Amino acid sequence: MNSGFFITFEGTEGSGKTTQIHRLTEDLTKAEHRVKMTREPGGTDIGDQIRTILLDVDNSQLSPTSELMLYAASRAQHVGQKIIPALKTGGIVVSDRFADASVAYQGYGRELDLTLIQQLNTMATNGLQPDLTFLLDLPIEIGLQRATTSRDNLDRIERETLEFHRRVRTGYLAVAAAEPDRVQVVNATQSVDEIYQQIWSITQVRLPTKALA
Repeated sequence: MNSGFFITFEGTEGSGKTTQIHRLTEDLTKAEHRVKMTREPGGTDIGDQIRTILLDVDNSQLSPTSELMLYAASRAQHVGQKIIPALKTGGIVVSDRFADASVAYQGYGRELDLTLIQQLNTMATNGLQPDLTFLLDLPIEIGLQRATTSRDNLDRIERETLEFHRRVRTGYLAVAAAEPDRVQVVNATQSVDEIYQQIWSITQVRLPTKALA
């Protein structure tokens, strides 16, 4: 269906995804690839409005099911409006989070039904899956400390309990174990440069010949 290449980054809070995404996008662009950098929740005007609802600390009464549905709605808009059009033109899309995040956060973190989440993901993505996913993994305590240090105010998800975030990490590692070819686990306790060297090396190997031309 698509002639492009779809890369996603996943990880718990404070894993350093944003830094690595910007570096990868910059280097791919320098190599004369057409690259679209995006994120979830959000990625579109409508998705960004949903993002505001999801991350607002005042929305503490948001139910797990409502949360799941809002993420799915944002994802459906994201896929239809931005990701698939870019892939159809042969571009590379690099996204900060995608469907794996709902498995980890709403499935394992909120302990909602995994089968339901898979069904919603399939509907929201129209069956689209990343070609390559980087999971930046590190102990929860380290990640949350980084998140607290790097910004003034934590969002609604970041303020969840340690137990919640530990379940999320377990969920991500379960996804990686189930799809080891697609999901590449990177030790995020390493230096920024060490992490990026692995990401860049894997990306160069995995990009199809057509994307390297």
